[in-house]
Amino acid sequence: MEYKDLATNPVTVVLQLVGARWKILIIKELLKKEMRFLELKKNLGCTSKVLTNCLKELEEDGLIIREEYDIKPPKVEYYLTDIGYTLRPVIDSMQKWGKEYKRLRKLMERIK
Repeated sequence: MEYKDLATNPVTVVLQLVGARWKILIIKELLKKEMRFLELKKNLGCTSKVLTNCLKELEEDGLIIREEYDIKPPKVEYYLTDIGYTLRPVIDSMQKWGKEYKRLRKLMERIK
């Protein structure tokens, strides 16, 4: 996605870049450490096709780097760029909100 193709609304920009379920989960995993394709696939539980597409888009958008090592057998690792790491507070906020939502829903169920 070229910069000129981004929406004018900042929230829409975030959704354009990481709004897909798997993209935000990939970033969440890569915040922990760099990972190989199969490790990401195992941790996320998504299909190879979905993971491949999301990784390509995240790389094109400058949020992750795909590093190929010239060794046998071939080795490829994915890690966040400096821009990718700036999503940490967004994901932390999402985790906090998700926990609070679940707590409030349980409380509402007890009241009924």
